[in-house]
Amino acid sequence: METLKIGGVQLTWLSGGVTNLDGGAMFGVVPKALWSKRYPPNDKNLIELPTDPILIQMDGKNILVEAGLGKGKLSEKQLRNFGVTAESDVEGSLRKLDLVPEDIDYVLMTHLHNDHVGGLTKLENGVYRSTFPRAKIITSTIEWDEMRNPNIRSKSTYWKENWEAIESQVIPFDEKWSLGPITMYHTGGHSNGHSILLIEDEGEIALHMADLMPTHAHKNPLWVMAYDDYPMDSIAAKEKWGAYAQDKNVWFTFYHDAFYRAVKWDTDGQIQDSIKRVK
Repeated sequence: METLKIGGVQLTWLSGGVTNLDGGAMFGVVPKALWSKRYPPNDKNLIELPTDPILIQMDGKNILVEAGLGKGKLSEKQLRNFGVTAESDVEGSLRKLDLVPEDIDYVLMTHLHNDHVGGLTKLENGVYRSTFPRAKIITSTIEWDEMRNPNIRSKSTYWKENWEAIESQVIPFDEKWSLGPITMYHTGGHSNGHSILLIEDEGEIALHMADLMPTHAHKNPLWVMAYDDYPMDSIAAKEKWGAYAQDKNVWFTFYHDAFYRAVKWDTDGQIQDSIKRVK
């Protein structure tokens, strides 16, 4: 498992599953001739997109960022449609770190789309139960409201199987939420309630843009997904936080990137340092 230190904060990537989605949908109006040079597709025009949560350990607390795709919950049709080549093994990853799901204190959900939230619940004897029963689950108020009352577009990804069993654990926030060196900021864009994470400790910074920047190839503010509900909000947030990160030597971390766990870009937009994903 790949790791990254931000001051006294330890980040470790867990095994949350692997999907393969249409490259055109993931890059929106960007021509394939451009995006395929940075993130190559297979012969079916699909690109590999892991769904790997990040375990944050600090001050004796165990904090998950996202929950993975889940395991044993999707039908054969759903597995095929989402191009799933591996389901979650978050519990197996935790065991390697001498942890169990009950050790998780917080789960920070940037948004509640199925590929991020599926691992929050598990199916046991026909009943959905919380995977992390002791955890406080943090997400934006807007996201939590839409999760339970989706619209005609979002109902395809906000499912009751992913929220009913954990309803009592959810703590929603409005504009921002903080815990020590971690702050979540509501941005909108990919979904109306989408949020990002900023970690600052001992002069070091990590920025988790979640699905505003699902891979390193989405650095350009204009390269947004067709899946984004509010693409102009995505662009505005990427411009804002890109300007914030300029000249700060920031690590950008990823949930979906098949090649990198984290990268640093220089002022010319070239990768100057990286942590590669080990397959």
